[in-house]
Amino acid sequence: MSSKEDFDPKDHQHLRYNPLRDSWVLVSAHRMKRPWAGQIEKPPEEHIPRFDPHNPLCPGNTRANGEVNPDYDSTFVFQNDFPALQPNAPDPDPDQHPLFQSKAARGICKVMCFHPWSDVTLPLMKKEEVVKVIDKWAELVEELGATYPWVQIFENKGAMMGCSNPHPHCQVWASNFLPNEPALSDRSQRSYYQKHGEPLLLQYAKQEAEKKERVVVESSYWLAVVPYWATWPYQTLLLPRRHVLRISDLAKEEREDLADIMKRLLTKYDNLFEVSFPYSMGWHGAPTGPHLNQDNSHWQLHAHYYPPLLRSATVKKFMVGYEMLAQEQRDLTPEQAAEKLRNLPQEHYKNRENKEK
Repeated sequence: MSSKEDFDPKDHQHLRYNPLRDSWVLVSAHRMKRPWAGQIEKPPEEHIPRFDPHNPLCPGNTRANGEVNPDYDSTFVFQNDFPALQPNAPDPDPDQHPLFQSKAARGICKVMCFHPWSDVTLPLMKKEEVVKVIDKWAELVEELGATYPWVQIFENKGAMMGCSNPHPHCQVWASNFLPNEPALSDRSQRSYYQKHGEPLLLQYAKQEAEKKERVVVESSYWLAVVPYWATWPYQTLLLPRRHVLRISDLAKEEREDLADIMKRLLTKYDNLFEVSFPYSMGWHGAPTGPHLNQDNSHWQLHAHYYPPLLRSATVKKFMVGYEMLAQEQRDLTPEQAAEKLRNLPQEHYKNRENKEK
């Protein structure tokens, strides 16, 4: 009789539960051993001019609608010239059948530039400059959240993630509805809180801080981990250590610490393949607008980072086939990903290159 083989997560496929989405992820780390003969992406452009007179996000330049940007020297926020949501859209006609439902969608879309220079990204900015970005995020959540139920802050970094402009910026969309992902997260966090009497992500942060195996960077107030249920190869989850509902609730010292840990995390990303690391990221916090006066104790503020790169600066993870038709699947364990990121130098590779010149 053959003896039963011992389970090793690096060699044996298995499923992991994502409590935020109430779904399962297939982990198949042994697939990293297969040779790659598929698509090779163009490496991100490394030589971005500090100022481009034709870039509509640069200070003093004219945008598509004819408006001229001020000569800003910090953050700069303006209404998106091509918004996906507008505040005065009419209601759709009444539903005629339960299979053909529609609802009104109204909102505001803003663009926020992080810095006047096009050749810097968040990890290369000064800490005090990143603090100003965080302060502006908090200000926008308070301003737009006074009316709208959901305010989504998100950054698409790099052409690989569909970003059409290299200037450091993010978007802020406020909507009169709770979008699918936060609605699902709201239900999952509420269910856990009702069963266990503690916010899901607060307990999760405590567990990860003790285990350490998926921690990438940590500080007095924050923890960044490759989550146990991560789908994207080097996906991370950024969590406060205390119970916080929204980014606008962060104290001054927590914002300063957040700026530091963001720079550290994003430096690790850039150092992985020595390239300006592409990703989509965004903040999730308790709903706003009519939800401000409701009990949202089940919520915990957090940020998701979803980077696509898998093997190198030019080979990304494709979410196709099985992932689209069956369920999410990943090609290395979260523990392997966290170890790779954690062991990278903390000094940004561009700063090292400049010293060597």
